[in-house]
Order: sequence, then C-alpha cells, then structure tokens
Amino acid sequence: MKRNTIRIASIQLAQKATKAETYAHIRALVSTIPDGAADLLMLPEMWNGPYESRLFPTFAEPEDGPSRLFLSALAKERHVYLCGGSIAEREGDRVYNTAYVFDPEGTLIAKHRKMHLFDIDVAGGQRFFESDTLSPGNSVTVFPTVFCTVGLCICYDLRFPELARLTVDAGAKVLLVPAAFNMTTGPAHWELLFRARAVDNQIYTVGVAPARDPDASYQSWGHSIVCSPWGEVLMQMDEKEGVAVTELDLDRVEQVRGAVPVLKQRRTDVYRLELQP
Repeated sequence: MKRNTIRIASIQLAQKATKAETYAHIRALVSTIPDGAADLLMLPEMWNGPYESRLFPTFAEPEDGPSRLFLSALAKERHVYLCGGSIAEREGDRVYNTAYVFDPEGTLIAKHRKMHLFDIDVAGGQRFFESDTLSPGNSVTVFPTVFCTVGLCICYDLRFPELARLTVDAGAKVLLVPAAFNMTTGPAHWELLFRARAVDNQIYTVGVAPARDPDASYQSWGHSIVCSPWGEVLMQMDEKEGVAVTELDLDRVEQVRGAVPVLKQRRTDVYRLELQP
C-alpha cells in the first residue's frame, strides 16, 4: 500500500582519505539514524574520490565495483531505498559521473549518468571542465518506489529545466539531486535553483552535497536542501557534515497542482517538450 509521506535522510558527508575509510564513515553516520526513521537514504555527488576532473579516471570503478557493492549491501542491511549519490563509473574507455539507486532488498533499480557536464569558466571565480575526462549520459531517469515515482539528476543537470520537466512528465513527485556546487555558484544559485525547479514543476526537490573540506582543491558549498512544491525551504544545512531526515507530504504535490494548475495549462498547441527517439 502506498503511503502519503516519504522520509528522506540527507547525508552531507565529509570524505575520508581512502574508499574503505569512507565506507566505514558512511556506516557510522547512517547508524545515527534510528531504525525505521527514514525510508530513503541519500549521499552526495562524487563521494568516493576527490572532485577533480583529472583524477576521475584514477578512482573510477566498473558498475560492479566495490562502491556499488557497498551501497547495495547498505540498502539491504537498513532495508531502505538508497540513492548512492554519484561516483566515477568506468565503462570501456569512458568515464561517467553516475548515480545508482537501490531498493530495500539491495537491488539496483535505477542508474543515472550525468547528462550535462560541468564546464564553466567564471571570471574571478570557478573554472572547471568535467568534459576533460568525463562522458555525458543520455537518459532521463525516474524510478518507482512504494511511495511515489522519483526523478533523479546530478548537480549541473539541475540548471536545465527541460530535464526536470521530463521527469515530471514521467510521473515524478520528488526530484533527487546529488550535487556539489562550489564557492562561486553555491552562494549565487544553490537555493535559487532548487526552489525554482520545485515551483516550476510543483514537486519536492532534494539536494545533497558533500560537506566543505577547507583542504580540498574544490570547495563544496554544502547546504544540502529540501524544497516543497510551493517553493518553501523545508530543510537546509550549513557547510558542515551532518545528517537530516525530512518528511515529505506527498499529498501536498496534488494540492499545489490543483491550486495552480500550470502543468495542465501548458499550451501544447503552441509548444511541446519531448524525448528524441
């Protein structure tokens, strides 16, 4: 039976020196969540290696690598859905920024490869080119849960409203976004974009970021966030490591869509958004 709420645990993680240490640290953080207190756990973007484009190929793993196996086991142990943030995934001679999702039995039920690569050069601010080492994915990703249909994208994908809308057209009521905005884009656009996509699509948006590491070459803004279909900020962390559980009232989605029916009022006689074959 579907419930009308879903409880999401946002894990704003401080990465450790090795993957093994990070796995152990994630387990320790998850252990602070009481049994049965969360329905879905969510990790940040690129949590198992440095957020440096030149290093992505170094710590990339095949789909059946140790990080995926760790995530699958954790979902099964806690009997929860798990959005495993994202990691560098290797397939042949290509490397992708990939998010895996598992059901409470530890079965892989969704996989999203970041579609829009983060290539920016802001004067006096951040310069970063993921395309130096990463390849883009080509799929819009949604997955079923016993609670509702959930959409998934990664970080820079959020800036492209077409992608969020396509997940809604596929039935999503919640959009999960593992992300790692930086000290240039974070203060300017982090909250703005999560609230905008929530209002545009009348869905919940959930962004989980790494904790800020002052010694890292790439400084994460942090500030993991949850926004409502009305654009309210329901939860937002600071830059430090932490865990927060937020309960989402799924009936609120239909209430907002009924009150302001923008999704029904689209002028499909004039314009249309559709996937290419």
